[in-house]
Amino acid sequence: MPAKIEVLIVDDSAVVRQALTEILAADPEINVMGAAADPYIAAQKIRMQIPHVITLDLEMPRMDGLTFLRKIMSQQPIPVVICSSLAAAGAETTLKALQYGAVDIIAKPQLGVKGFLDESRVLICDAVKAAARARLKLLRAPAMPVAPKLNADAVLHKRAFPEMIGTTEKVVVVGASTGGTEALRVFLEGLPHEAPGVVIVQHMPPVFTAAFARRLDSLCRITVQEATNGDSVIPGRALIAPGNRHMLLKRNGARYYVEIKDGPLVCRHRPSVDVLFRSASRYAGKNAVGVLMTGMGDDGARGLLEMKEAGASTLAQDESSCVVFGMPREAIRLGAVDKVLPLHRIAPAVMQECAAVPLA
Repeated sequence: MPAKIEVLIVDDSAVVRQALTEILAADPEINVMGAAADPYIAAQKIRMQIPHVITLDLEMPRMDGLTFLRKIMSQQPIPVVICSSLAAAGAETTLKALQYGAVDIIAKPQLGVKGFLDESRVLICDAVKAAARARLKLLRAPAMPVAPKLNADAVLHKRAFPEMIGTTEKVVVVGASTGGTEALRVFLEGLPHEAPGVVIVQHMPPVFTAAFARRLDSLCRITVQEATNGDSVIPGRALIAPGNRHMLLKRNGARYYVEIKDGPLVCRHRPSVDVLFRSASRYAGKNAVGVLMTGMGDDGARGLLEMKEAGASTLAQDESSCVVFGMPREAIRLGAVDKVLPLHRIAPAVMQECAAVPLA
C-alpha cells in the first residue's frame, strides 16, 4: 500500500466535488490529488499523474461515466469507485459499471459536507481504501475520529448455547463486500434449482440491492429477490438484504424466515454479515452452511466462528479468487473456516455440505 492513497474525483457537480474532497482529505491515509468536472479533464490529469483510485459519477456532460470507465479498464486499469445518487432510475446503469470493472458503489452526498452523516463519511473512506487494495486483474473477465466500531451485540446478543434445532431443512448464509457482486453471480449461477434457501448480505447502498437482485434473478436457475421483512427462506430461492437495513435469519417451528430491521453500523456496515451469521448460529445451528466471500475488513469473521462453534459448516473464498482478501483472511485467522476454496468451487461445495449435514 502507498504511504497515502492518491484519489482523483470526477463529478460534474461542484458541490459534490467539494464535499468528497473535504470528506476524503480529512482521512490521514488519503490524499485528493485533484478533481475534474468531466472525463476529458480527468484524462488530462491522469496523463500528468496516475491516481491510485478514481471516484466517478456516471451522469456527466461530454462523456458519460460508463464510457469513461470502459476506456480506463481497457487502456489503463485503475480502481474506480462509482459515486452515484440513490435513484432507482440509475441503479441498472450503476450495476453495469460493476460488471465493467468498477470496484464499489458509494452514495453521492446530497447535502454537502455540513449535512453529511459521520457514518457515511466512514463508508466513503473505507470504499476508497478497499479499492486501493483491489486486484484489478480479477475485476476485468490512518484514522480520522469515527464512532466506535460496533460488533453484532449492537443488534443481536450472543447466547451461550444455540437453540435446539428441530428441523432437517438446510439453509445457506453468505456474506460479501468489495468485489462481491460478481462473486455472488458466479456462486448463485452455480446452484441448481433445488438448492437450499440462501440468505445473503452484500454491502451495498439502498436502491441498488433491488436492481442487483433482479439482475441475478435473470441469470440464475434459482429465484433471487431483495428480501422483505418476514419472507420465508425456502429451497430454490435466494434473499438479498436490502441496502442500509440489517437482516437476521429467524425460525418459527420448522419455518425459516428473515427479519429486516434498523440498527447501528456493525463492523462499519449496515447490513452486517456478522449480524446475519450470529442469527444463523442461534436459529439454524448445525443445519446451516456459512460462506464468507471477498471484501475488505473483518465483517463476518467473528460471526462465522460463532456458526462453526454452533456446528455449522463454514467455507471461505481463497485469496487468489478474491478481489480483496480481507474478510475471508480474518475468518481464517480466527480458525472459523472449515474449507478455503476458489470461487468456482464454492457452489458445488455448498451442495455437498448440505447433503452431508446429519439430520437433526
